[in-house]
Amino acid sequence: MNFKYDVIVIGAGHAGCEAAVAAAKMGSKTCLITMDMNKIAQLSCNPAIGGIAKGQIVREIDALGGEMGLVTDETTIQFRMLNQSKGPAMWSPRAQCDRSKFIWAWRKRVENTENLHIWEDTVTAIKVKNGEITGVETLLQAPFEAKCVILTAGTFLNGWMHVGKVQFPGGRMADAASYHLTESIAQHGIRYDRMKTGTPARIDGRSVHYEYMEEQAGEVGFHKFSFLDTNIRHLKQLNCWTCYTNSDVHKVLEKGLEESPLYNGQIKSLGPRYCPSVETKIVTFPDKERHQIFLEPEGVNTNELYINGFSSSLPMHIQIEGLKKMPAFKDVVIYRPGYAIEYDFFDPTQLTHTLESKKIKNFFLAGQVNGTTGYEEAAGQGLMAGVNAHINCHGGKPFTLKRDEAYIGVLIDDLVTKGVDEPYRMFTSRAEYRILLRMDDADIRLTRKAGELGLATKERMDLLNKKENEIHRILKFSEEYSIKPDKINDGLEKLGTTPLRQGCKLINLISRPQVTLKTIASFIPALDKELNKIEGRKEEIIEAAEILIKYQGYIEREKMIAEKASRLEGIRIKDKFNYDELDSISYEGRQKLKKINPETIAQASRIPGVSPSDINVLLVLASK
Repeated sequence: MNFKYDVIVIGAGHAGCEAAVAAAKMGSKTCLITMDMNKIAQLSCNPAIGGIAKGQIVREIDALGGEMGLVTDETTIQFRMLNQSKGPAMWSPRAQCDRSKFIWAWRKRVENTENLHIWEDTVTAIKVKNGEITGVETLLQAPFEAKCVILTAGTFLNGWMHVGKVQFPGGRMADAASYHLTESIAQHGIRYDRMKTGTPARIDGRSVHYEYMEEQAGEVGFHKFSFLDTNIRHLKQLNCWTCYTNSDVHKVLEKGLEESPLYNGQIKSLGPRYCPSVETKIVTFPDKERHQIFLEPEGVNTNELYINGFSSSLPMHIQIEGLKKMPAFKDVVIYRPGYAIEYDFFDPTQLTHTLESKKIKNFFLAGQVNGTTGYEEAAGQGLMAGVNAHINCHGGKPFTLKRDEAYIGVLIDDLVTKGVDEPYRMFTSRAEYRILLRMDDADIRLTRKAGELGLATKERMDLLNKKENEIHRILKFSEEYSIKPDKINDGLEKLGTTPLRQGCKLINLISRPQVTLKTIASFIPALDKELNKIEGRKEEIIEAAEILIKYQGYIEREKMIAEKASRLEGIRIKDKFNYDELDSISYEGRQKLKKINPETIAQASRIPGVSPSDINVLLVLASK
């Protein structure tokens, strides 16, 4: 074997798999190094992909030619579109997946990607010469050399797990931690710290009393993650269930707090605010009488269930006793208890927007090692790191996404500009241009960029062109087709909307909240004929066209705001100033600007601690 590669990826989680496949597809000779080939892209915590804002990220990954959306569609056992009672900027796809089938669907892709090799081993150190990465050292002492290295080690760096007072090393349950690698990286001046996350017990579905729970069915419809014209559902669809904790549960958990690693000083690292343990919930919200629990299937051929909402690191006997106080779990049998895990991460403000280290040339970091939480955030970073590692190897312009182009752009800009003081999780509220970043148009925003990179196939490009042409045809028809009151008023009354007093264009009717393209088409034969001309992905195209019609004003206004803000993105200031000498800028502002060394005025304006008056000073200086 030849151990010389263009790109080496350390870790085969969601970030690592996307990074390795992207770099290899673009033409880089790539090696994905993992400690266990049988756990590639493991769903380490909940067996689900997507969710609020996270679902949009998966759609963006797919639009860019990544794999997560396709693997999810192939292994979905329940699909739901969240927030459909709100506007389309908030719609977020989410899928329960078959955990084991997800792993093997990913492994099949990795093993069959040209230019991509897998190596089962543990990386113990990086090799650096004159400030540039040259390769990695492994436990098996394989002589790896590389032009670029991408670190995607997840929670494995010096991982340390807690179940009550019981502590033991590991990257996740039943998997060894990775040692020495953090120290190897830190000796080059890269700062690191510790974070904490957790997971609930897994239970045997045969011991659950489902009669005490509310059944939660999935969506039956056309929605999925990939923009490719693939099957909607491949596997048997399963239900989830919900129930609630109660005061008896809370009393048991409170009894165990003195043995909780979170409250006895055992855990000192940063934990996730937005995915708290159940013991944190009862301490933070002492007046709340109950907390919702979601019971989620792990796969079509297993009795294993995931208790979403009951993450805990309390002693095992306390977890079991607390569960038994809920009627649905009065006879519960668990496969293993919940646990907390502490691990190393690196301050992401030490990275550029390409996710390359500012300290070590051609060394990239992606995923939880950058302080994020979530499979989707990790995969989005991995894809971007893989693309840019290939570019560093073979030449080309660095590939980045702006905040008005993608949630992935928001994610990376937040990380490298603001840093993290807790595990970072994406929300729609983090995106100031979320009307532009809808889940329905990720392909329109990003697939041509993927085509230029060589990541989008001809099939994907053809589907995009067809979708855009069909949307344009529907919009043009709606703008030009006139409606007379006597032809439509009976239909409008049936739809619960105000009759017309005078004629109007069809687009004005579709703009009404009570009217959809499909419902109004039943009263307008000409429109019905136009919609039936669509071949393939009909519902998806109709939905996208309707969103553009109904929200056209909001979309145009947000585009104008984004265009104004983009002017500041064009004013580059990186390495232009000695911030220590700028006395007209606040002391805190100087400190933060020196630490981040922002690329542009716009990025400087997003740094916490840099005031509007500091930005005005920079604008004046930049103009000179």
